[in-house]
Amino acid sequence: MGERKPAHIIAHKGEIAPRVIAVGDPGRAKALASNLLENPRLVNEYRGYLVFTGLYKGFPMTIATHGIGGPSAAIVFEELNMMGARYIVRLGSTGAMIDSIDIGDVIVADSAAYPLGGGIGMYIGNDTAYPASPDIELTYMIYKNLSNKMERIWIGTVYSSDAFYAESEGFVSRWSSKRIISVEMECATLFVISKLRGIRSACVLVASDNLVKGVSVLSSLEVLRERFVEVARIIADTLIEIKNES
Repeated sequence: MGERKPAHIIAHKGEIAPRVIAVGDPGRAKALASNLLENPRLVNEYRGYLVFTGLYKGFPMTIATHGIGGPSAAIVFEELNMMGARYIVRLGSTGAMIDSIDIGDVIVADSAAYPLGGGIGMYIGNDTAYPASPDIELTYMIYKNLSNKMERIWIGTVYSSDAFYAESEGFVSRWSSKRIISVEMECATLFVISKLRGIRSACVLVASDNLVKGVSVLSSLEVLRERFVEVARIIADTLIEIKNES
């Protein structure tokens, strides 16, 4: 194979910063860019993957949309890396699977379980359970900074599902009994690709649902808008603590 070139993030050389915050929702990407970045520029909108780059406290930073699910996210993570991303932090929503997590609580993923096969299987093979874990230093720094500035911060294993509507009646009890605290769809993909490509990554999630209690604001996430901005600002502050990338 020749040199890999992006086919979906159609930005120019230098328009993707080494430090990236990635989100699923293009509306959230736009909101975070307008709240965090100085002079944000829209550097990609092809295929609906809105990508903004600007300065955060003098450091180049990109806020990118990865879409929904592992396969969509994998495309974006790969192409961001092709264009110079070295740190990628996913900021997304999640469904809590233990009753003590409330709507708006923040979860830092220290690992992610995932079903064998699927998109990750295309990378690793369906007969292998490859570790889906983040960069330890970056994850600890984010967790420490969140804990110092906010309340209701959790850390633990999440489950990265491949199918939003496939949960059976016993889904929550099956995974919570194994000490998995929430479900989402993209963390495992980011962690695996990061290990394969040498990206330093982390995942931070805001609880939009509690599947034990049956409460949800997933269809009206605007109520958590300020929470996402607050968390994103702490993530951005953490990313600029890392001095060994321009």
